[in-house]
Amino acid sequence: MTDDQSKRIAVIRCDIVSEACPGVGCFMAFNNRKEYFKEYGSNTEMVAFFTCGGCSGRRIHRLLKSLGKFKVDVVHLSSCMQMDNYPKCPHIEEIKRTVRNAGMELVEGTHH
Repeated sequence: MTDDQSKRIAVIRCDIVSEACPGVGCFMAFNNRKEYFKEYGSNTEMVAFFTCGGCSGRRIHRLLKSLGKFKVDVVHLSSCMQMDNYPKCPHIEEIKRTVRNAGMELVEGTHH
């Protein structure tokens, strides 16, 4: 991706992990264009950062529908939703399908 390509991205994070993690790792990786954000140009914006709403990811469909108004291009699933050292997300496959069915590009990861 070149600097002239702008994208609007959102990050979905684990509701349980959000009680202990303020999201700094995700924001630092985005701000410094590292890890899963390294391909984005300087015009890319992070426009949403929200939790799944708890098991079973009950908020995701509703929030993705709302994000359509803001022209979000890409949704990242936070690293905490996919790493073994955090509580394993029992609904990760359903969450991935929900994002894809909303017509948004899906990236699995943020800063790990």
